[in-house]
Amino acid sequence: MVERRDIGSWLEGPPRPSTFPGHQLGAPERGPGSVARLGRRIVALFIDWGLCYLIAAAFAGGQNAVILAIFAVEQVLLLGTAGFAVGHRLLGIRLQRLDGTAPGLARAALRTVMLLLVVPALINDQDQRGLHDRAAGTILVRL
Repeated sequence: MVERRDIGSWLEGPPRPSTFPGHQLGAPERGPGSVARLGRRIVALFIDWGLCYLIAAAFAGGQNAVILAIFAVEQVLLLGTAGFAVGHRLLGIRLQRLDGTAPGLARAALRTVMLLLVVPALINDQDQRGLHDRAAGTILVRL
């Protein structure tokens, strides 16, 4: 005999693979270790960019190439060694590999180059990881 639950499932559409960002990666929904949401990430980026602008203005007249170079060096060195840049630290987020270890300089460099291209950072998956994070095998999580 056919029951309602047997035919009702196809009416509801395909099953949703996850209920929150990071579910498929084993991250918790909220609190420490959960995926950093877009708002925190954008504010952290603006903080880092603003600091690099101030440094460039003080020492090099604020030229765009100098700002970009300072930003790249800051991102690679701080993310590769400490796991967070100044903006990340202020907003309580950290960059890590998917296994929870520090990203290292090579992954941070790859991520930074792709971040400077802007477009990869705008394309996100269901875990709110941009192409730059996917390529580097990293994720931004809350502290």
